Amino acid sequence: MGDSLRDQLLKAGLVNKKQVKKVKHEQRITKHKKKGKKSSPESKESSIAREERLAYEERNRELNKKRNEERKRRENAAQVRQLILTNRLTLEERDDDEPYNFVVGRRIKKLFLSEKIIKQLTSGQLAIVKLEGKFEIVPADAAKQILERNPKTILVFNEGGPDKEEY
Repeated sequence: MGDSLRDQLLKAGLVNKKQVKKVKHEQRITKHKKKGKKSSPESKESSIAREERLAYEERNRELNKKRNEERKRRENAAQVRQLILTNRLTLEERDDDEPYNFVVGRRIKKLFLSEKIIKQLTSGQLAIVKLEGKFEIVPADAAKQILERNPKTILVFNEGGPDKEEY
């Protein structure tokens, strides 16, 4: 009874050694395939985990990009505000009785300025900018820096002044 069924069939002469060897080989192959199939669910799980990790990393990259853009936008706004506040002309320097009209969107706005300031505005030495709903006048150097950071802030900036060929 200690003999396996295979050995018993071989002794009885029902099978030969070649057939026994072939069956052993097939059993070994099927056993090996079963092990491979067991690892495939693990590999599916690992591939799913890898895909989830990649999606998570991609989401993080997008969020970081948005955060960086928002931070940069806020920094630019703070720099523009600082440039305007440090370089603006005071009310005493600019207020006078000469009206200066300019367009903002679809509306015409009016500031009362001195002759000197109006000439500097038309020649491009000064610019009108908007800060917190108020109009401020800044020198051309500051206006160029503001233009680099936020061009929507500048309302009037005559770079180069009027051409004499037009008149």
